[in-house]
Amino acid sequence: MKSQTVTLFALVIAAVGLAHDHHHEDQIPLNYVKYPYQAVYPGDDEVTADSIFSGITTFAKLPWVQCLGKDRDTAFDIAFVGAPFDTGTSYRPGARFGPAGIRAGSRRLTLYGGYNVPLEVNPFLSGLKIVDCGDIPVTPYDNKYAIKQIEGGHKELLHRPTFSPLGNDALTGKPLVPISVDGKNHPRVVTLGGDHTIVLPLLRSIHSAYGPISVIHFDSHLDTWKPSVFGGAPSDQAAINHGTYFYWASQEGLIKNGSSIHGAIRTTLSGPADYANDDASGFQRIEAREIDTIGTDGIINKIRETVGDRPVYLSIDIDSIDPAFAPATGTPETGGWSTRELRTILRGLDGLFIVSADIVEVAPAYDTNAELTTMAAADVLFEVISVMAKTPLGKVAN
Repeated sequence: MKSQTVTLFALVIAAVGLAHDHHHEDQIPLNYVKYPYQAVYPGDDEVTADSIFSGITTFAKLPWVQCLGKDRDTAFDIAFVGAPFDTGTSYRPGARFGPAGIRAGSRRLTLYGGYNVPLEVNPFLSGLKIVDCGDIPVTPYDNKYAIKQIEGGHKELLHRPTFSPLGNDALTGKPLVPISVDGKNHPRVVTLGGDHTIVLPLLRSIHSAYGPISVIHFDSHLDTWKPSVFGGAPSDQAAINHGTYFYWASQEGLIKNGSSIHGAIRTTLSGPADYANDDASGFQRIEAREIDTIGTDGIINKIRETVGDRPVYLSIDIDSIDPAFAPATGTPETGGWSTRELRTILRGLDGLFIVSADIVEVAPAYDTNAELTTMAAADVLFEVISVMAKTPLGKVAN
């Protein structure tokens, strides 16, 4: 009798296990991307407005690829990656939750399809392989170590082979050659911050492929302050923060002086010496208030004249947008640009060689219930990848 009971119990367990295995596929969340690069985006005149709110939250429902883990051999053309670091901020912390917030704000990006009307491109259907790599593991306990982690993670992605070849020039039909200094065709990395300190390790990574780089920097603050002025530098590590990283980048030769530019500046200063130091760091400036006199077209022209046809890195602080439209940030400044104005200016960068980009200082804890800031950040990045999709990182050889 005891033997029969044990046998019956074993049969029941086996049946339950088989039933569980049989229904496993039915339990996968709707629209879950089981394998990398399986995301399906609606094309022209196809079904839209499907259940984009379901499934795992990646940027714009892109395939999640563990680029720094088991999928470290997977190639891509554009990768989103988070850098959840906020221990270099001077006022309100919370940007460590920026990557998660921006991804949540991006869920509706492809609700009606991903076609960008003004730029006449759908970056998700442009033939490029675009993925979400998750986040770089970042310690919250040691800034020096965290900065090394960010540089290492970004560099590993930047030096991965691209999924797509450069191809030929659209006008001449001649083969394109990479614009990098190492002669390789590098993928683009779009980093979700994180406070602005992360740009120092990102520029160190960029330098390994492109050498000194031109920078377009949208921000209400200069971020070129001398450490002795911004925070007083009580220690070597405290001297590196979200107000001094461009100072250090300039000192290290990471920035191509004279062809870099700030936009949306409206900060107070310690005095005119701050602008003199900014000049020495290699930047030109566009004040936020200039939009009232020269408009978005004038701002676009200033940026394009400064950068030219050089490789350029794009860094966007969400506080370049007025806090009326994007309140969830660490150091808000009134008198900024509207979301519409910044998006217009970004579209005006069409044709520039943007090698990689970031958006930083999104601190979701200070957002409205309507997710205004995280949606604005996601929409800004939609413009960025649309511009990227139209211009390969190559030129016709002389």
